[in-house]
Amino acid sequence: MSRLESTINRLIAQKVLLDHVATLIGAREGPVFELGLGNGRTFDHLRQIFPQRDIFAFDRSIRAHAGCIPDAEHMVVGDMRDTLRLVHPRVPGKPVLIHADMGAGDPTADLATREWLSPLVAAWAADDGYVLSDRPLELPGFAELKRPAEAPVSPHILYQKAA
Repeated sequence: MSRLESTINRLIAQKVLLDHVATLIGAREGPVFELGLGNGRTFDHLRQIFPQRDIFAFDRSIRAHAGCIPDAEHMVVGDMRDTLRLVHPRVPGKPVLIHADMGAGDPTADLATREWLSPLVAAWAADDGYVLSDRPLELPGFAELKRPAEAPVSPHILYQKAA
C-alpha cells in the first residue's frame, strides 16, 4: 500500500470511527477532549458532530488553520504532561470522548508518549466514556471495542472505560 493510500485509509477510518462514537455517546453529558490539535481538521469535524458540547483542544503550540482554532477558554496550550494534570478548573466534568491523535510514526517516541499519556487519559475519561487513539494506549479497566465494518485499515483503536 502506498503512503497516499495509507493516509486516505487513516483519514476515512478516523472520520468513520468518530461518527460511530458520536452515535454511541448519544445525548450523554460531558465534554470532548482533542489531544493534538495539529492543523485543526479533526477539531473542525468534532464541532460538527458535537455542536452542543464543550470541546477542549490541547497542543504544545497552535499551528491550526485560523478557522479551526477553539476560543481561548477551550484551547489549552502547553506540554500535555502538565496541562492535562492542571486543567481541572476549566473543564465541566469528565470527557465522554477523548480523541488522541499524537502518533509520531517513530516506535520509540510512540512508546514514550504511551507511557506518560495512558495514565492521564485513564484518569480523565468518564465512566463508560470513549477513547479513540491513533496508537495503542495502556488503559486498565477499558475494553477495546470492535471497529465498524466500514472503517478501513488504520492504526486507530477505540476503547471504552468500564462503569
